[in-house]
Amino acid sequence: QVQLVESGGGLVQAGDSLMLSCTNSGHTLSGYDMGWFREAPGKEREFVASIKSIGATRDYADSVKGRFTISRDNAKNTLYLQMNNLKPEDTAVYYCTADPWVQSVQVMSGWQYWGQGAQVTVSS
Repeated sequence: QVQLVESGGGLVQAGDSLMLSCTNSGHTLSGYDMGWFREAPGKEREFVASIKSIGATRDYADSVKGRFTISRDNAKNTLYLQMNNLKPEDTAVYYCTADPWVQSVQVMSGWQYWGQGAQVTVSS
């Protein structure tokens, strides 16, 4: 069973850092591709970052490259998103997602499991 739970969201100022975590209370996610999407008010949910189960290949949206880092700790069954130099335009609900295998990581429909989301608000 896969039940993803995000934590670590909050209200920060522009330029601050924040780390999001995503855990699964069920079986291990070591064999799953995992990722983060975000949804800002009035906008569609968009891809942020992903990490493959095999080889740990990482992909990032252009808007977060150089500022965000995705990582995973399979021993702790946890996915992370380290967000540095946050900007007001990063304000959104951030969703953790997982799937046994994803062909096109930036396509939302390719991901099977989703968390409930964590709010990140960046003030200017």
